[in-house]
Amino acid sequence: MKREFNVIIEKDSMGYLVATVPQLPGCHTQAKTLDALLSRIKEAMELCVEEYGLPGDPNEFMGIQKVAIEA
Repeated sequence: MKREFNVIIEKDSMGYLVATVPQLPGCHTQAKTLDALLSRIKEAMELCVEEYGLPGDPNEFMGIQKVAIEA
């Protein structure tokens, strides 16, 4: 059975791409290229599901919004 997950991708201060899967707690990885990152996050997702099982009903993805504050 195929199951889709939302993956958040960010670039850190060292230039690495970082992928996080909010629906799978603790599921994240990093790489220098997008191709490598996608390969690694798929592997991490499979391992997380194997270890912890599938989550219940997923939250509906609504989007990402940047919000600025004075700091």
